[in-house]
Amino acid sequence: MELPPSAREVIQSGALAHLVTLNRDGGPQIACVWVGLDGDEVVSAHLSGAQQKLKNIARDPRVSLSIEAPGRNEIGMQHYLVVHGRARITEGGAPELLQELAQVYIGPGTTFPPMPDPPPGYVVRITPERIGGIGPWA
Repeated sequence: MELPPSAREVIQSGALAHLVTLNRDGGPQIACVWVGLDGDEVVSAHLSGAQQKLKNIARDPRVSLSIEAPGRNEIGMQHYLVVHGRARITEGGAPELLQELAQVYIGPGTTFPPMPDPPPGYVVRITPERIGGIGPWA
């Protein structure tokens, strides 16, 4: 699906995203992640492959992502965006994506990750299948 401009704006706003993956027993696993966009894919970077969220995605690609957004609806409820989709993991590119995202999440001129020679890591790419929440995208 093509993300509407209002949803794209939230994804690129620098608000933390809550990534939900499915554990082996079907229960949710939630992690806060930095996110950005590559075309219509939502992307996040991870330096270590040992993280539970990556193991879960490798086994079951179904994910959901929620991001709090500015504004409230007519009855006062806070806006938030939910993206449901399927994720895939690509090897490499994590330091470069983290450097790009750090400019939004931490501030212009930031060097991130703050280490010499970071590992290539992994990039999670989420293809949105539907969106929801409360806001102009819903």
